[in-house]
Amino acid sequence: MKGLVINIAVSAIAFVILLSVLPNSMINFKGETPQLILLAVGVGVVNALIKPVIKMLTFPISMLTLGLSGLVVNAGLVLVIAWAAQNVAKIDLTIGGFPTSGITADTIVAAAVVAVAMGVITTIIGLAVHD
Repeated sequence: MKGLVINIAVSAIAFVILLSVLPNSMINFKGETPQLILLAVGVGVVNALIKPVIKMLTFPISMLTLGLSGLVVNAGLVLVIAWAAQNVAKIDLTIGGFPTSGITADTIVAAAVVAVAMGVITTIIGLAVHD
């Protein structure tokens, strides 16, 4: 349980850092601090609970692609978070224009960049904070 809480907190911190580092054309959030906290916790929960299950299910594909399918899985999860934030929680979050303008080349590039940056930041923070 302690590891789950730490994983959620690390992912939430990484998401907040990501919002301040990446340009608005890639990831855009318009809202108040409580919405940001809710969104960050949502990102943490997705990374802590859903991501490991999907990674396990896509393990054979990951072996065939030498791990590159992990980028696709992470980018897909980022887009799911954006969709859920917009449609379920009514939080104004867009990733490369998604979900308001649909999936475009900009959306795919932005989701990949956000996924890689999120992974790097989460790894760095995770090295500093141990279970």
